[in-house]
Amino acid sequence: MNDLAEKLIKTHELSKEEFIQLLNQADDKRLREQLTQEAVRLRKACYGTKVYTRGLIEFTNYCKNNCYYCGIRRGNTHAHRYRLTEQEILECCQAGYALGFRTFVLQGGEDPYYTDERMAHIISSVKEEFPQCALTLSIGEKAYETYRLFREAGADRYLLRHETADNRHYQSLHPESMSLAARKQCLYDLKELGYQVGAGFMVGSPGQTMECLAEDLVFLKELSPHMVGIGPFIPHHDTPFAKEKPGSVDMTLFLLSVIRILLPKVLLPATTALGTLDQRGREKGLLAGANVVMPNLSPVGNRKMYELYDNKICTGEEAAECRGCLENRVRSVGYYLVSERGDAL
Repeated sequence: MNDLAEKLIKTHELSKEEFIQLLNQADDKRLREQLTQEAVRLRKACYGTKVYTRGLIEFTNYCKNNCYYCGIRRGNTHAHRYRLTEQEILECCQAGYALGFRTFVLQGGEDPYYTDERMAHIISSVKEEFPQCALTLSIGEKAYETYRLFREAGADRYLLRHETADNRHYQSLHPESMSLAARKQCLYDLKELGYQVGAGFMVGSPGQTMECLAEDLVFLKELSPHMVGIGPFIPHHDTPFAKEKPGSVDMTLFLLSVIRILLPKVLLPATTALGTLDQRGREKGLLAGANVVMPNLSPVGNRKMYELYDNKICTGEEAAECRGCLENRVRSVGYYLVSERGDAL
């Protein structure tokens, strides 16, 4: 047995230097098998063969930020912008509820149109109509008091990918107005306020090194979030990174297994980006230790417009209406979609 793998399996942590060594051996077939096996064992010990679904509602593609990798960045003048009304958001939830979804994820760019009060009203309306469902927000960096207001309005969870825990790398992906310190502070604020918190990063983003990835793993262990969303970087044609290479599916799968061992009880999605780069990406993700899928509940007419990267899958089984197709895909690898909130343990 590989010494580093053995240590990770026994102690659920490694030093940054050890992580670098481990990541540099990611091509070793035996090491991969060893880690995948343990990741699946832990996933089944914690969550059995259940796969939780999250109904994703992408309610605005306006964003005040200008992140270099993102298709809905403020500087992309070719993006077709849209915003959903509160009524449209509730209709998405109603459709999702009928399909068996018990978690809704309101995701959008950092759009100033949705003031704190407006957002709090939407949150309380959703929770009033669907009290037994969990509500997740994924709407970026906010002040502590804003997060508190949303929590009091009924929000249960919050997804905020840190994108990279390496400061220099962070600066190379974002404009000067944004900082890693501010991003991390938001994550700690959310934890303090009692949210179930999700962090995460892109695999293979421009300039990423093994040191950067090791830093991400060390940070995840320290933060100990309830959810971790990772997916391969995919370029978008209207960004400064248009010509960059996409991230590796294999490295993403390797990291899914590592993260499952690092944080055995974590909720780990097999992401849309994984399914975009590899037709069986999400199935492979589940086989590497993931236990969540996030089909799209947004109105069909808007799905193409919420384009964070090129060629995003947003029809067929990615559409929440085709729950049957997704169910079959999940069952084909020995797991089962369930209609539950799917809270972190």
